[in-house]
Amino acid sequence: MTAFSIRDAAILAEASYTPGAIRQPAIMHSCAHDDVQAHMLEGNILLLPGSNSISDYKNFNLRPIRLGRRKLRMDDNKAETGASGTVWHQGFLAYASEIFHWLIQKGTAPNFIIGHSLGAAAAQILAKSYNVPAIGFAAPRPKFSRGPVKHHRQCLLINRNDDIVPRLPTSFFHMGQVKKLSPAVKRALPAHSMKQYRAIVDEAQASGALPDKWAGGA
Repeated sequence: MTAFSIRDAAILAEASYTPGAIRQPAIMHSCAHDDVQAHMLEGNILLLPGSNSISDYKNFNLRPIRLGRRKLRMDDNKAETGASGTVWHQGFLAYASEIFHWLIQKGTAPNFIIGHSLGAAAAQILAKSYNVPAIGFAAPRPKFSRGPVKHHRQCLLINRNDDIVPRLPTSFFHMGQVKKLSPAVKRALPAHSMKQYRAIVDEAQASGALPDKWAGGA
């Protein structure tokens, strides 16, 4: 996979909430699961929107993913081992697993993954599973172990310092390289939206704090 434009990734992540507006790369498949949003674009780019709501993350209701007939909360520290052998937050793992099995049914696999919010949590898990590059915006913490794991360098996570979601769950950890960006103007609750992440990508690239492209790492 050649390097992917981070700015283009941010544009696609914002457009993922209104998939009808996506023209290039065109959507080839969309996940039909009621509680999971995922789109496979031309070039096998996997695009994963999230719930995009701070209140959803405070209540941790994965819109709504239920395990054992109960809603998961963001402070629920249950963890399970995924197919990749890494221990993950069970709510994020359940979400990523639905996408993983949807891709198996479609007989396809991603070459690159882009995710926002809940989608960025799933992107970290799936980047390890498939060993492909991923860019996540406003990424929560899905990994139970503190240290690096195999393929962890495939992920680039772009998080705003004024967004609370990337700090949660507090007892878990991110995958890969995390760019913590301080905006010129703090936005508090609206900081989590992809509109604000698109703005800080432009801001950070203009100052040299963020590269133009991402191609992952070994």
